[in-house]
Amino acid sequence: MACLLGTAHADELAPARQAELVRLVRQDCGSCHGMTLKGGLGPPLVAAALGNKPAESLKYTILYGRRGTPMPAWRAFLNEADAEWIAARLLEGFPDAR
Repeated sequence: MACLLGTAHADELAPARQAELVRLVRQDCGSCHGMTLKGGLGPPLVAAALGNKPAESLKYTILYGRRGTPMPAWRAFLNEADAEWIAARLLEGFPDAR
């Protein structure tokens, strides 16, 4: 999965990389959080459910997982810019798969 390694800054992610991340969240995260991100094994990842969570906290959860839960660390596949981009999109309402 080396193709998942992104660029250095979240605001500079290429459109192709953004599309990869949308697919990753919809498919991989969706397998636990529900294909519509409204919850499943994991909690919902829709903006309304995440509204009080700081983006920085979401970023670190994405990168390092949550001990004692099924939430894995994604840092082997995503860099900080990728995780920042995903966290920002989750808080504003995640886009549909492209």
